Amino acid sequence: MIYTVECNYADPASEAEWNGFYSLEKLPALISVSGFSASQRFKALSGTCPAYLALHSVDTLAVLQSDEYRQKGGGNFSRWQSHITDWRRNLYAGPDQVVAVGTNEFLLISEQGPHVLIELGLTPLALHAVALDKTPAHRWLAKLDCAQARASDLQGLNVYRAMTVQLQS
Repeated sequence: MIYTVECNYADPASEAEWNGFYSLEKLPALISVSGFSASQRFKALSGTCPAYLALHSVDTLAVLQSDEYRQKGGGNFSRWQSHITDWRRNLYAGPDQVVAVGTNEFLLISEQGPHVLIELGLTPLALHAVALDKTPAHRWLAKLDCAQARASDLQGLNVYRAMTVQLQS
């Protein structure tokens, strides 16, 4: 299953510090939780989505309800909470493992259907919401080599750049 966490951050003065915490402390803590197998963070370059996205491969919903998850990483945003906006979490059925996105690639997400990604010659991964916020209910993901990307081809897509390498357990 794919666990997604999305948000905006509303305090420019502390945003760099928050990003450091999330990328260097929170992601490694999450990947140490039993049932997490991969985690990666992204920043939106375009689209109608929140600025930040984290994608995690997890075994089941029970992982997110466990004491270990709560102790090691789930919900430990108290210092930053007042600046986090547009926060949403979803658990999607689909691929067991989220695809790793490299520094020379974009992550593309379509919420309107797979056709836009297929027209780019990509093979989209279908995600279907099964728990948590359940919105959007369906998404399609693909990665695209940056050298092949043309702005005119990316209309209607949420386009992300990786902020971290994909961590694996």
